[in-house]
Amino acid sequence: MKSFFIGNLEVKLPVIQGGMGVGVSLSGLASAVANEGGIGVISCAGLGLIYHKSPGDYLSKCIIGLKEEIKKAKEKSKGIIGVNIMVALSNYTDMVKTSIAEKVDVIFAGAGLPFDLPSYLTKDSQTKLVPIVSSSRAAKVICDKWKNNYGYLPDAIVVEGPKAGGHLGFKLNQLEDEHYSLEQLIPEVVSIVDLYKEEKNIPVIAAGGISSGKDILRFIEMGASGVQMGTMFVTTTECDASDRFKNVFINAKQEDVRIIQSPVGMPGRAIDGEFIQSVEKGLERPKACPFHCIKTCDYTKSPYCIVQALYQAARGNMKKGYAFTGINVHLSQKISSVKEVISNLKAEFLNAKLGGGL
Repeated sequence: MKSFFIGNLEVKLPVIQGGMGVGVSLSGLASAVANEGGIGVISCAGLGLIYHKSPGDYLSKCIIGLKEEIKKAKEKSKGIIGVNIMVALSNYTDMVKTSIAEKVDVIFAGAGLPFDLPSYLTKDSQTKLVPIVSSSRAAKVICDKWKNNYGYLPDAIVVEGPKAGGHLGFKLNQLEDEHYSLEQLIPEVVSIVDLYKEEKNIPVIAAGGISSGKDILRFIEMGASGVQMGTMFVTTTECDASDRFKNVFINAKQEDVRIIQSPVGMPGRAIDGEFIQSVEKGLERPKACPFHCIKTCDYTKSPYCIVQALYQAARGNMKKGYAFTGINVHLSQKISSVKEVISNLKAEFLNAKLGGGL
């Protein structure tokens, strides 16, 4: 697998670990992936719940938690560490400013279009800015807005297709439509970034449903510089979620994966279970909202509190939460180390390149 550059950062292994919240990808998983030459990514969603014993209100605890996770990841790894920040978070600005102040290598921003992201850069900041999009139109709009308003172009673009886990930037009727498939999107976004190649090299990263070395090769041959993978890394020893949570992935069958409507206002892909069924019966209505963590969430109209549900699940309390997942969760068969997962991906990639079957 060839390395590629995001600005002056050389990504030796073209694999970015997707940011998974709440509490699934923190410093443990991120540092392990970074140590293998990929980009390890800390999710900043719900950090105030994980750091609930810290002083101050929920938003202050999120800042303390993010600083702590970046510090821990840097202590455990000399590799590239990124932070995933949802634009829909009410503390999006805090999370961006904290990431830049703590000198994180890369910010990945999705779940909304991060039109103002370059405005937070300071004169001496080295942090690279990478939007996550689900269409070539969004990629073009971001490039033009950043260029016109800030004289800045993205350092890379992640293109997340409809087979991804978690929140999806697609309407329900687009999820199965081949016109919106990742195979369709990657060449379209590659042609968008080509428009700016005289000014900046903008690598395109393919994401969503990528689960083998053969998949990686396929998207690199389409023009992507690398891939983002999330679900594959949940069932690793270094993943920051509980073993009970990981076992939900190991035991999941293809038919257990379903699309739900998230309180964030987007469809999401998740593993079916007791909690989701309880939500459908209207039994999980929140009585109050102590967090105000999502800009678009109105707890009086929400079927449940998503940050609580994801936090409880990551801790292993599946009666009170559920797991987001990519489409190929059924391929998760055992808990192994990040080193083993990446070693397998390399072997599959080489096998596919040499024309072997998988």
